[in-house]
Amino acid sequence: MKRLAKLMAVAKICLLSLALPALAVTPDEVLDDPVLEERAREISAGLRCLVCQNQSIDDSDAALAKDLRVLVRQRLVEGDSDQEVVGYIVSRYGEFVLLKPRFSAQTLLLWAVPVIVLCGGLAYLIINAGKNRRSRTGMLLSQQEQADLEKVLSSRDHDS
Repeated sequence: MKRLAKLMAVAKICLLSLALPALAVTPDEVLDDPVLEERAREISAGLRCLVCQNQSIDDSDAALAKDLRVLVRQRLVEGDSDQEVVGYIVSRYGEFVLLKPRFSAQTLLLWAVPVIVLCGGLAYLIINAGKNRRSRTGMLLSQQEQADLEKVLSSRDHDS
């Protein structure tokens, strides 16, 4: 029982260690000024690793991510503001480098097209459902056809 408790404790520690963020920033990249380092971390957290594509450069071990982290820190040391640093990176790598893209006509289109397609599909279904209902009501049997049908069904019942 004690052995199981120890094993469970070790398993919990292992699982908790996986939950901690894994920052790829190496000690040689860290700036001496803690204020600049904090700004660099905030900027890096918002920039996408172009190799990994779904990680920030702060979390990525890729060589390009390291180069971008170093570039961010160099620009900050040179006196650039946060917006200037991000603007410089975007000018070199494009909007894709931002993990949270800026609002523009392109991003509006990106979000609006699925909604427009969904509304168009719903309109199509509603229109066709109305047509089907109308066409079904037009297919009622005439009195002669109804009499013939009853005659066929009653003769079938007598045969069996």
